[in-house]
Amino acid sequence: MTPQAPSRRRGIIFDLFGTLVAAPTIDDRRAAAGEIAAVTNAPPGTVEQLLVESWTQRHDGTLATLDALAGHLAVRSGSPASASTLARLIEGRASARLKADDGVITVLQELRARGMRIAVLSDASADIAEAWPGSPLARLVDLATFSCVARSLKPDPGLYERSVQGLALDSGQLLYCGDGGGDELRGATRAGIRAVRVHRRGPGGLAYGERLWDGPCIHNVEELLGSPLLHEETT
Repeated sequence: MTPQAPSRRRGIIFDLFGTLVAAPTIDDRRAAAGEIAAVTNAPPGTVEQLLVESWTQRHDGTLATLDALAGHLAVRSGSPASASTLARLIEGRASARLKADDGVITVLQELRARGMRIAVLSDASADIAEAWPGSPLARLVDLATFSCVARSLKPDPGLYERSVQGLALDSGQLLYCGDGGGDELRGATRAGIRAVRVHRRGPGGLAYGERLWDGPCIHNVEELLGSPLLHEETT
C-alpha cells in the first residue's frame, strides 16, 4: 500500500478571550457589577460576588439563553422585575467585549485567503453567544462553538470533536491556538490536535482552570502568519 502523502495544516481552532480579544479583568468585572447594581439596587460588592459564584452556571449551559442569564442575575440581586433591562445591558456589554484589534482581523483575513478553515471554541456565557453574530469576527470564522450552547466546558473532549467535525477536517490537520485557560491546550492535544499557547491578550486578564504548558508558545495571534507551526507536515 502506498503511504499517504503528507499535507500542510488546513485549519485553526482559536480560543476567544485572551486570544482573539482581550481577556476580562477584575476591573471589567467590577464595572459590570456596578452597572448591574445600578439597575437592581443591590450593593455592587454583592453583585460582583454573584458574578464570581455563578461562573460555572453562566458558562456550562445551565443558563443557556440571554433571558435565563438575565433572569438569574435579577432574582439573585433581589430585583426580578429588572430582568429585561438587565438583558439589554449585558448583551450591550458583550458586544463591546467582542471587538477585535485590527491586527487580529488582518490575520484572520490572511488565513482565509490562504484557504485555511477557522473555528472559535470558547467557554462563554449566553450574552456572548447571542452577541456573536454581530461581531466583526463572526464573518471571518467558519464555525463558532460556545460552551453555554454545547453545555460543557473545556477540556471536555466533545467540544473539540464538535470543532473537528464542523470543519470537516481530520484532527491532525488542525492547530489549536489559545491562552491556556480551562486547560484547553492539553484538551486539544488529547484530541489529537497540535496546540500552541499565546500570551494572554490584554493586561491583567483573568483565566479559569489554567495549567502549566511546556509546548510551543507565541507572543500573540499576529505571529501566527510567520510561524512554522502553520507549515508542519501532517498525515
